[in-house]
Amino acid sequence: MTELVLYDLPSKGHCRAWSVNTWKTRLVLNLKGIDYQTKWLEYPDVEPTVSSLGLPPNPEATLYTVPTVRLPNGEYVMDSRKIVEKLEQLHPSSPLHLDSPYLSKVEELWPKALIPLRGCLMPKIPRALLNEASVEYFYRTREQRFGMPLDQLEKEHGGDSAWEEARPAIEEVGKLLKAEGGPFILGKTGELAESL
Repeated sequence: MTELVLYDLPSKGHCRAWSVNTWKTRLVLNLKGIDYQTKWLEYPDVEPTVSSLGLPPNPEATLYTVPTVRLPNGEYVMDSRKIVEKLEQLHPSSPLHLDSPYLSKVEELWPKALIPLRGCLMPKIPRALLNEASVEYFYRTREQRFGMPLDQLEKEHGGDSAWEEARPAIEEVGKLLKAEGGPFILGKTGELAESL
């Protein structure tokens, strides 16, 4: 049987996984014990590569994104949530508790924690993580997305005030982790909520 392939973004230097979005899928694959290999794509290569796989474009955000996976049967799936649902269907052992009430709570808290931190985190990505092949693309597309250069985003929306705005959601996630004794939200058992 052909191994599952995960399309991911490389980091500079040691070529490691760094993207929060692809880590969602990577964690699920690891939690379920599914063997996979990684195919690294630089940012400018994501859309041409993923669009060539026959997948429809994402109607709600960037048209073609990672994570994308090629399943052992040759089927391709894009978007971490769709990938998780497909993996749960194909590998029901080690269930991820898609019906968990904690999952919807984490899905609600996640943007409340991350959106305020865009000015702190986004400018660091091209400086610290990206290979030269992705840097210009990242700066250009994020300036289009945020309506300002990343340096301005950092100056106007970064710093201590951003962390203060994110603090309540981060503290709520901390309470969820402590409620069942940790280290996971369900206590000793990992679930999808940890992957989001």
